[in-house]
Amino acid sequence: MAGEKQKTLKSPVSISGIGLHTGMPATVVIKTAPANHGYIFKRVDVEGTPTIRSIIDNVSETARGTTLGENGVTVNTVEHLLSALYGLGIDNALIEIDGPEVPILDGSAGQIVEAIDKAGIMEQNEARVFFEIKQPITFSVPEKGIEYLVIPDNSYNVTVLIDYNSTILVNQFASLENIENYRTEISTSRTFVFLHELELLAKNGLIKGGDLDNALVIVDRHLPKEELDYLADLFQKPHLDFEPKKGILNNTELRHSNEPARHKLLDLIGDLSLIGLPIKGKIIATRPGHKTNIELARLIQQQIKKEKAKNQVPTYDIYAKPLLDINEIRKRLPHRYPFLLVDKILEMKDTYVVGLKNVTVNEGFFVGHFPDEPVMPGVLQIEAMAQTGGIMALSSVPDPQNYATLFMKIDNVRFRNKVIPGDTLIFRLDLLSPIRRGLCHMRGVATVGNKIVMEAEMLAQIIKVTDDKPKK
Repeated sequence: MAGEKQKTLKSPVSISGIGLHTGMPATVVIKTAPANHGYIFKRVDVEGTPTIRSIIDNVSETARGTTLGENGVTVNTVEHLLSALYGLGIDNALIEIDGPEVPILDGSAGQIVEAIDKAGIMEQNEARVFFEIKQPITFSVPEKGIEYLVIPDNSYNVTVLIDYNSTILVNQFASLENIENYRTEISTSRTFVFLHELELLAKNGLIKGGDLDNALVIVDRHLPKEELDYLADLFQKPHLDFEPKKGILNNTELRHSNEPARHKLLDLIGDLSLIGLPIKGKIIATRPGHKTNIELARLIQQQIKKEKAKNQVPTYDIYAKPLLDINEIRKRLPHRYPFLLVDKILEMKDTYVVGLKNVTVNEGFFVGHFPDEPVMPGVLQIEAMAQTGGIMALSSVPDPQNYATLFMKIDNVRFRNKVIPGDTLIFRLDLLSPIRRGLCHMRGVATVGNKIVMEAEMLAQIIKVTDDKPKK
């Protein structure tokens, strides 16, 4: 996969049909999109043609399918289409749709894959960026027998195990060891439902477009004719003139002996595509479903964010000659022992400042916070960060000794790791907007080594110190 490029479609692809749950017709046109675009839906039937990004944060419903919502609109049952795109290695696509739900077609992703193959796939100039699983991720719902395990691997490798305690749909597993085999091994596997589930699904407003042509209906227990007639009337279908035997109601040949397990794998690939990056890792899922697939995707995304944050931690030479030493800092800040919490200013430009605080066990606050486990209080970390930002703010006036900075607001504070004696705290604060009318709006990040320990947004006001207004 080294040097692999991003991909998109060579030409538009159009598919039409009805939605499984809404029963409404829709046409989907999958179009070429630029690099780093991702998968974006556009509701062309809605005024203003609002868009919906295919990302985890936009998942709004997971009942028997995955629904995305953004900009006041939704699109239902996206998993098969997204699975097809990801399974074919497509990174970027604009998906125009003129209805609320992606057509179910035959209940698989096979027809979508076939249409895309006819249109063709092309490479783009930008490289694909993979997320490599570096440490195990586990997630489970013990009372339902649901388990997920994600472990490091040099490729995308997925295994699914299902168990419905059914005499017809016995324990099955399916595995995809090479994404290149998605086309032939996974894409044509159809969705399935148990006959006895149909009434509940219908009463919940689902499967309005359900048909024997777009789902495998599994009969695993006897249903009296009265109940069968009731279900037929519920779905406005003709009554069966025979008593269905246990097995597949539509009496079609399975495309694979383990077709249900393969379809669950198909769904999992589609749901995990919402992470936004192709994955290198081995995923093992037992009894997966859309809701828990999305929970797993959120856990993986959290790890991605942690890795990005770790990689974004800047490094500074803490032993280099500082821009401002403690004596210069004392000239610019009115704070004194025990509340002067900045030891050095390492860098300062028009839009950012970097300060340093050496944390020692001799700090007075460690006497009570806490005697047996000394931890620097979060409020003092915020104060130290604010003092660092204050130095930059005061540098905007010609006579900083005659001014002070006062807090007006603190937002989005996050404490991520403990700060203990022996740590060297580095504060970097960036202006979020130019300083105007004495207002200074900054975002700060505090690090120890390669770890982010705290972050916050701050709004301060620069005020002139008068004889009747004491200094801070």
